[in-house]
Amino acid sequence: MFKRALVQQLKNRLLEKRRFIQIIVGPRQTGKTTAVTQALRGLKIPCHFVSADDPALASREWLGNVWTQARLLQKQQRKSALLVIDEIQKIPQWSAVAKQFWDEDTRRNTPLKVVLTGSSSLLIQKGLSESLLGRFEMLYCPHWNFAECRKAFGYTLEDFLFFGGYPGAAALKNNEERWARYIGASIVEPTLSQDILLMEEVRKPALLRSLFRLGAGYSAQELSYTKILGQLQDAGNTVTLAHYLELLKKANMLCGLPKFSLNKIKVRQSSPRFMVFDTALLTYADGASRRRFLENPEARGHLVESAAGAYLLARGREEGFQVFWWRERDKEVDFVLQQGTKITALEIKSGRVKKSGSSIEFQKKYPQALSFIIGSANFSLEDFLLGRIPLFA
Repeated sequence: MFKRALVQQLKNRLLEKRRFIQIIVGPRQTGKTTAVTQALRGLKIPCHFVSADDPALASREWLGNVWTQARLLQKQQRKSALLVIDEIQKIPQWSAVAKQFWDEDTRRNTPLKVVLTGSSSLLIQKGLSESLLGRFEMLYCPHWNFAECRKAFGYTLEDFLFFGGYPGAAALKNNEERWARYIGASIVEPTLSQDILLMEEVRKPALLRSLFRLGAGYSAQELSYTKILGQLQDAGNTVTLAHYLELLKKANMLCGLPKFSLNKIKVRQSSPRFMVFDTALLTYADGASRRRFLENPEARGHLVESAAGAYLLARGREEGFQVFWWRERDKEVDFVLQQGTKITALEIKSGRVKKSGSSIEFQKKYPQALSFIIGSANFSLEDFLLGRIPLFA
C-alpha cells in the first residue's frame, strides 16, 4: 500500500516524548485516517481509536468518556498509550474538553499521547485559537500531488490534470459520469453542507453554492466582484461575496489569488483571480468531458494553470510562502511567489494565447525577482509538478 510522507512524519512524532497534541487537518477524502492507521502499524504503543463521525454519539460527555477509556488503557498497560479521535470537529466545544483533559494528564504526568483529525479547517482553527494555544502541533494532509498519483495509481500527466488528487476517485477514472457523481456526493456537497453551513453562519446557502460553481469554473481567471454580482442571483454585496469566498478557501475548495504588489493596500483592493485547490473541482464544476478539456487550447490552458496554482498553494502552506498573480496593462504573470524578501515570477505555457514578454516587464519593476517559464524546454510542466524545479534561489 502506498504511504505518503505524512505517515512517516506522524510516526516520528509519536515516537517522541509526549509534548503536544498532534492535529491532522486537510480536505475531505485525502487520506487522513488512512495515514494515521498506517503510522500506527509497527508502533508498539497501545491505542484507543474512535471516530466522532456519528452525530448521535458525538458530544462533550462522549469525548470525556473516550478520554477516560484511553487513560484506563494506559494504566492497565503501565506504559505510554495513544488516543486517536477521528473527525474531532463534529463534537461541540471539543477544544475546551480536550484542553481540560490534556492539562490534567500533564499535571499528573500521565503518558497519554493524543492525535486528532478533522476535515473542517474552519472549526479546527476556531477551536485551536480558543482553547489549545501552545498545546498542539499541526500536520497538514493536502490533496495528492502528481508524483503521488503517478506512483500510487499510474496516472499520466493528462490523467492528473483532469481527475486531480482525490485518491478515492482514482478507481473511477475510466467512467467519467461515475467519477463526477463521486466528487459531488462525497466531496463537494458534504464540504458545503457540513463543513461550512453547519459551522459558520451563512445566510444565503444557495449563493455559497453558486459562488463555488462560478469560481471553480473560472479557475485561473480574474473576475471582479462587480462582474460576479452581475452573474449571480441574490448576490447581495461585495462584502458578502468576499466573506463566502474566504469560507471556501478555509474549506480547501476555492480561493481568490490577490494581485502582487509591495503596497499591501493595493493587494487588499485587487480583484481576485479564482483558483481551485484541486483540478477535480474545476472539471466537476464545469461538467465538460475530458476530451473537451484536453483538446480545447483555451480550456486546457486554464486547467494547466489551475494544476500549477493548486500545487503552489499546497507547497506554500507547507513551506511558508504566499502565492499571488500580477498584471499591469496587457502584461500578466501567472504566479508570483513571495517568501520573506525572496520573489519568484512564474509564467505557465499552457497552450492558450497570451501576451509575451510579461516576465521581462515584471523583472524591470522588481529586479530582485527570480523568473521561470514553466512549460519551456528548460522547465517542463511535468518536472514542475513533480517538484524537480526549485522555486527560490
